[in-house]
Amino acid sequence: MYQAIVFLPLVGFLVAGLFGRLIGVRASELVTTSLLFVSAALSWVAFVNVGFGTQTFHVHIARWLSSGDLQIDWAFRIDTLTVVMLVVVNSVSALVHLYSIGYMHEDPARPRFFAYLSLFTFAMLMLVTSDNLVQMFFGWEGVGLASYLLIGFWYDKPSACAAAMKAFIVNRVGDFGFMLGLLLLFVLFGSLGFETIFAKTADLKDATFHFLGYDWHALTLASLLLFVGAMGKSAQFLLHTWLPDAMEGPTPVSALIHAATMVTAGVFMVARMSPVFEYAPAASSVVIVIGAVTAFFAATVGLVQNDIKRVIAYSTCSQLGYMFVALGVGAYSAGVFHLFTHAFFKALLFLGAGSVIHAMHHEQDMRRMGGLRKYIPFTALAMTIGTLALTGFPYTAGYFSKDAIIESAYVSHAPGANFAFLSTVVAALMTSFYSWRLYFMTFEGKPRWGHDAHAHDDHHGHDDQAHDHMPHESPWVMRLPLLVLSIGALGAGALFANAFIGSGYEAFWKGAIFTSADNHILHEIHEVPSWVKFSPFVMMVIGFLVALWFYVLDPKKPHQLASANPLLYRFLLNKWYIDELYDFLFVRPAKWLGNFFWKQGDGWLIDGHGPDGISARVLDVTGRVVKLQTGYVYHYAFAMLVGVVAFVTWYIFGGAI
Repeated sequence: MYQAIVFLPLVGFLVAGLFGRLIGVRASELVTTSLLFVSAALSWVAFVNVGFGTQTFHVHIARWLSSGDLQIDWAFRIDTLTVVMLVVVNSVSALVHLYSIGYMHEDPARPRFFAYLSLFTFAMLMLVTSDNLVQMFFGWEGVGLASYLLIGFWYDKPSACAAAMKAFIVNRVGDFGFMLGLLLLFVLFGSLGFETIFAKTADLKDATFHFLGYDWHALTLASLLLFVGAMGKSAQFLLHTWLPDAMEGPTPVSALIHAATMVTAGVFMVARMSPVFEYAPAASSVVIVIGAVTAFFAATVGLVQNDIKRVIAYSTCSQLGYMFVALGVGAYSAGVFHLFTHAFFKALLFLGAGSVIHAMHHEQDMRRMGGLRKYIPFTALAMTIGTLALTGFPYTAGYFSKDAIIESAYVSHAPGANFAFLSTVVAALMTSFYSWRLYFMTFEGKPRWGHDAHAHDDHHGHDDQAHDHMPHESPWVMRLPLLVLSIGALGAGALFANAFIGSGYEAFWKGAIFTSADNHILHEIHEVPSWVKFSPFVMMVIGFLVALWFYVLDPKKPHQLASANPLLYRFLLNKWYIDELYDFLFVRPAKWLGNFFWKQGDGWLIDGHGPDGISARVLDVTGRVVKLQTGYVYHYAFAMLVGVVAFVTWYIFGGAI
């Protein structure tokens, strides 16, 4: 069963990728989507069997690498953490495949698109089922490759190509840190298998490692290096810049990247390596602070974005910060629980946004929307449910998981936890504001989308041309995934809260996530003061009321506020100018250096004075010598005479002495 879960998406990729032109577009869509639904169904069976049944076990596939002391098997580690990720990845991916049948119906390159989606899913499955760090790194790089292909799927758009390159390059920065951490763990443990590493972690809790002239606490250094990789893949502050630009890809890609696959890889990796992070408190504090800064930073930027997909993208970035706060304070299961619930409501929001874009004929600027609720009521309802779950409305999915993270930050005594508590509470207010801002700008108020709509209203539906341009509801092949995800966004939290973070969490996890003996944080979160429990709800209500005031009751207020605070508005609109800073520090110097080596190194030195230069001089000389061969006898006789005179002169005055 587990081999089928992992390899069915690979089969879909090979069929659509190699034979897509032969079997046709419709067959490619049906094959890849059907295989994903089978894989998703089997994943839920595995979730029930493992999460509520058997212990951890391994599925051996083959011997993979054998080099000296390094022995790597290709095997699956099946435990509760694995099956949770299998459910998330395959469920969302299957729904995205189904949704894409409708969303991409006009694109002639659909076989290639569906092949890339299936490749993306397979790479993520390899990552989450890995039994060792090398296999995890294989899946890690695989999702990076697939994201590059999908973000740049419309390669005739320069902005899409630039976004794909940006995602690829920024992630290489993080992957370099991950690779160094992987090598350090091999030096420390003599193995990269999880079983060996986890069994020996306690024995090496005081070990040191000499690096860059200093003696470091070995597990702290390893954890920090691994976390650099997680920062890149999960878009944490300073390595987050690729994530909003990834919106250049088709909307189903955005849902897949931001809900189920690439961005959750870093969270999963830290949770998987919890035995190492538990003995590295300094590294865990770094995780807390970076996560808190990310949650706050991304929320501030989301306040002023006008592209509907970019608002949701920055929301993803912020929610990933929440997850890392939970991981840093030791509430690993709360972080994974938020990953689980977030997959449902964030995929719902992205696919809902895609339905809006589809209805608006590919318009993404919310300033050109408004009043859409009466035209696309199903999509409006789905977006409402997603917004309620994201903002933590009581008893929706986000209410259980996000509140648990805020409470974990409050009870933690780790350095940086108080800052994280404050940041996550304030971010909850901003999350509510920008989420309802998106809803109100898109679905409420007067239509702001052009003459055709008003022409339709004026003619009471008799203008057929205007009717063709009116917003319209998506086909059922797109609405069905919204319905399923809406159910998950409403009920996943209440249904699984006890298993993930309640009294049944030990029986559910069965050691898949390690917590040290003095880590009682999941017990302590149930004893926090009432004001802590109510603070996220209060922030949610305040954010909703401010958004209602700004975008429904007094729509001129946002413009007045922006005009009164132009510096702050531009600062947020330009994303804290981090892209501009990177452009100044890295991009421009790199371009200058490349130009220098091109013009001076390659052009002037190598071409001018190197092998190319020498060959050029030889050609110059031979070109001039050829001109001496005129074909006239008297020219040659004159040259011979000059030669004889020169020889005789040399002989008389020098050669004979």
